[in-house]
Amino acid sequence: MAVDIVMPQAGESVTSGVISRWLKNEGDYVRRDEEIVEVETDKVNLAIPSPAAGVLQGLKVKQGDTVNVGQSLASIDEKATAPAGAAAAGTTQPAKVQVAEAKPQTAPAKAAAEEVRATPLARKVAEEKGVDLSRIQGTGAGGRVREQDVIAFSSAGAAAANGVAKPAARVTRERMTPLRQRIAQRLVQAQHTAAMLTTFNECDMTAVIELRKSFKEDFEKKHGIGLGFMSFFVKACASALRAFPLVNASIVDDEGHPAIERHDTADIAVAVSTPKGLVVPVMRDCASLSFAGIESTLKDLAARGRDGKLSLEDMQGGTFTITNGGIFGSLMSTPILNPPQSAILGMHAIKNRPVEFPVGSGQVAIRPMMYLALSYDHRIVDGAEAVQFLVHVKRCLEDPQRLLLGV
Repeated sequence: MAVDIVMPQAGESVTSGVISRWLKNEGDYVRRDEEIVEVETDKVNLAIPSPAAGVLQGLKVKQGDTVNVGQSLASIDEKATAPAGAAAAGTTQPAKVQVAEAKPQTAPAKAAAEEVRATPLARKVAEEKGVDLSRIQGTGAGGRVREQDVIAFSSAGAAAANGVAKPAARVTRERMTPLRQRIAQRLVQAQHTAAMLTTFNECDMTAVIELRKSFKEDFEKKHGIGLGFMSFFVKACASALRAFPLVNASIVDDEGHPAIERHDTADIAVAVSTPKGLVVPVMRDCASLSFAGIESTLKDLAARGRDGKLSLEDMQGGTFTITNGGIFGSLMSTPILNPPQSAILGMHAIKNRPVEFPVGSGQVAIRPMMYLALSYDHRIVDGAEAVQFLVHVKRCLEDPQRLLLGV
C-alpha cells in the first residue's frame, strides 16, 4: 500500500511553500517519522517527516518547485521489504561500520562538502556544476556559501582553464525566497496602512557600560550566558510599555470597525538577521523575565533563526519590536513598523561624542552616546506619549537602578 506524503498546513496564513531540498532519494528505504524533505514558506522552514516506513517513490516535485498546502509530493511503499541492516520503523538505526574498500574515491570530498555551511540553492548549483563546496569562501552571514559564490567560483575556474580574462562586471538574477517576499510585503503594508512617524533621542550609555563591565564575569559564571546590551533595552522597554500602554496596543478590525486591542504583557519581538533575511521572533512577558532569562532566550532564538529552525509560534503575537542596527554600524535610522504593532525601537552604534556633563553644568565631556529612534503609528499613539515613552527608556538606561526599583 502506498501512503502519500503531502504538504502540511504550517499556519493559518500559509498556503504554499518552496521545496528547499530532498533529504532522501527516490528508492531509499525510510523509517516512520524520518525527515525526508525540507520546505521553505514565507514564515518558517519545516522538515516533513515520513508518514510510514517503506521505500520512497514517485517524487512529483523537485528542488525549487512551489507546492500548495495539501499537495502530494511523493509516496511511501509500505509493502517494500526493508533492506538488510535497516532499523525497524520507529527505532534508531545502529551506527554504520566504515569499510574502506567500499568507499568511492570521492567520499572524502563529498563529506567535506556536506559539512560546509551553504544555502540549499548553493548546494543545488554546486551539484549541477560539479563544484566542491569546501573550496569556496562563502560571503553570506557566518561565512555561509551562497548561490552567487558558487557561480563566481565556477566562472573563475572556467576562465582560468581557457586562458580567458574574467569579465569586469556581470549581472545575476535569482528569485526572491518566500521569506524575502513576505518581508517586502509587510514593509510596504506598514508604510501604506499606518500613519508612521519617528521621534529621536540620545542616551548616555556610561552607566550600562560600567555596570556590565563590573558584573560581566560574575554574571557569566553564575548563569552560563554572557551579559549583553540588549537585555537592558528589553527591560527598559518593558518598563516603558507598562507606563504607556497605548504604545503596547494595536489597531484591529472589529466586525468592520477599527478597534484598539490592548495587551497586558510586553511580548517583545527582537529583529534577528539570518542568511535568508530579517526575522522577528518574540520573547513572551518580558517584564517577568530576568536579565539571564532574556539573554538565554535571545541566544536560543538567534541560533534557531540562523539555522532556519524557528516555528510559526515563535514569530507570532509580538506587541512591540526592538531592532539593533548598531551591530552593523548604523548611527541613525527610522525603523519601519512591524504590523500590527504600533511601535518599534531602533538601537544604534555607541559613539564617543562631546555633550554637556553633568547636565546643567555648562561643562563639556566626551561620553559614549547612542541615538535612539522610536517609530510609531500616529493613529493610536500621540506625539507626546511617544516622546515620553522614549524619555522613559532613556532614563532607565542612564540610571539602571530604575529597572531594579521599577520606576
